[in-house]
Amino acid sequence: MATASVAFKSREDHRKQLELEEARKAGLAPAEVDEDGKEINPHIPQYMSSAPWYLNSNKPSLKHQRKWKSDPNYTKSWYNRGEKGFQASKFRKGSCANCGAMTHDAKSCMDRPRRVGAKWTGKHIAPDEIIEEFELDFDGKRDRWNGFDPASYAYVDEAKVDESKQMDFAKVEKRVRTTGGGSTGTVRNLRIREDTAKYLLNLDVDSAYYDPKTRSMREDPLPDADPNEKFYAGDNQNRLSGQALEFKQLNLHAFEAFDKGQDVHMQAAPSQAELLYKNFKVNKEKLKTQVKDTIMEKYGNAATEEEIPRELLLGQSDRQVEYDRAGRIIKGQEMAVPKSKYEEDVYANNHTTVWGSWWSDFQWGYKCCKQTIRNSYCTGAAGIEAAEASGELMKANIARKETSEEKPESTEEKRLATWGTEVPEDLVLDEKKLAEAIKKENAKKKEEKDERKRKYNIKYDNDVTPEEMEAFRMKRIHHDDPMKDFL
Repeated sequence: MATASVAFKSREDHRKQLELEEARKAGLAPAEVDEDGKEINPHIPQYMSSAPWYLNSNKPSLKHQRKWKSDPNYTKSWYNRGEKGFQASKFRKGSCANCGAMTHDAKSCMDRPRRVGAKWTGKHIAPDEIIEEFELDFDGKRDRWNGFDPASYAYVDEAKVDESKQMDFAKVEKRVRTTGGGSTGTVRNLRIREDTAKYLLNLDVDSAYYDPKTRSMREDPLPDADPNEKFYAGDNQNRLSGQALEFKQLNLHAFEAFDKGQDVHMQAAPSQAELLYKNFKVNKEKLKTQVKDTIMEKYGNAATEEEIPRELLLGQSDRQVEYDRAGRIIKGQEMAVPKSKYEEDVYANNHTTVWGSWWSDFQWGYKCCKQTIRNSYCTGAAGIEAAEASGELMKANIARKETSEEKPESTEEKRLATWGTEVPEDLVLDEKKLAEAIKKENAKKKEEKDERKRKYNIKYDNDVTPEEMEAFRMKRIHHDDPMKDFL
């Protein structure tokens, strides 16, 4: 119900109102009519058809859903481009000193600064600008297409159609929606809708990888299929065929030419690089023809003088060769092994084998004489026997030397006695007396380092016992001792 009445209704009136709405929705009752005599759709929800209370709408209407707050002063017109105003024939007071227009001054003039302005020449007076003032509404100020002429887009569309015809793409014409309204244009269709998508050609997980972001599949999804039946063989096929391959060769030629000193760059001067590549191909063909003619003049053309044998023309012959189980030839002649352009089986210095045919003790050599010195003279079997004999003799000498070597005798430390001679074998020292003598020697060393500890009354005994002499010998400083500074 599209009425905005909120008057109190009884239960019976409310039930009748609901039955009437259900009948209108089912099409059994005529639709409700608004103030202007237009039918109201019965399927419109009540929260949309009911008018707000502050509008005081007593009759059913949908005017509250339309734009009822419209200011007639707002306009959607735009500036008239290209129109000119009045053009005077002589200079007028107060006009621009540069061009002579009345609508601006010389400071804000947009014309080219003249050498002598129109104020002094009085010639070529520019027409006055048409100054239009109109007020735009909220949407008109923010309309980025305000003032756009839809008819001007036809020129752009025609240019696109001509470009697509030149590129010779598969195209289909259909109705497209443009900014200025509907118009017929040409849309490039690179894949027919009935064709299977590239990622559905092979559903195997390990098949060609499909990148959903770039929509590319570089490898062939069906490598084992018949090439005459499949319409898609991967994106790499386009890179290795057609103009893509020619463009790659052009780039490669530009790089090589730049490395050889020529001032050519593919990005800076593409036309120059392409012309240079064309001249290069022409000169290359001329050079090939010249070399071919030179060879034919020198050696002659066997193809024109005599006929080629039948076995060479058909690529077959009746020659038969029989082999045994060991691979030896029983009957017939074996085919000659074709040689390469490099030198093979070249024997120097009387050798019968090539260098590298012998390997021994991590060294290469000749197998004929077992020598590991390159470019040496071959000695044959006699050299092998002499080398073996010298090796055996060297091994025998080493073994004899190892057996004849004697171990060095162990030298015992000779102990010297107190008076400088060797210590007698029957000398016996008392351990207690020796310990006391070592203590006295230590105390004597401390007194020598610190004079404050030296006593006034010192008694000397000329009788030196063997134990005291042994303690002195043990505590004395040896000048060749490396640890003498730490004693």
